[in-house]
Amino acid sequence: MYVVMNRIPVQPEFAQAFEERFRSRAGEVDKMPGFIRNLVLRPDRPEDPYVVLTMWESREAFEAWTRSDAFQKGHARSGTLPREAFRGPNKLETFTAFLDSADPEEPANR
Repeated sequence: MYVVMNRIPVQPEFAQAFEERFRSRAGEVDKMPGFIRNLVLRPDRPEDPYVVLTMWESREAFEAWTRSDAFQKGHARSGTLPREAFRGPNKLETFTAFLDSADPEEPANR
């Protein structure tokens, strides 16, 4: 499994609008081959960033998504919040899972 984590520092007064943006998202990623799951985490402390996780069957599946028309469509609304809604730039991190306790038969566990 390939996991993409995007840390997004949101100003507390824009948190509700940020969350609504995800609730009403286009959903284009859900239709992509190799897509497994999307998880958006709200920080307990306002000074911490939101974390958006997407899980993919492979790095190739994720990269195909980033090159797709669906990616462009899914991110076309990214400008709906003003620049001052964010405390700084987002940070994108990528990982390859080598252990998944949810499924001991997963190839990542072998």
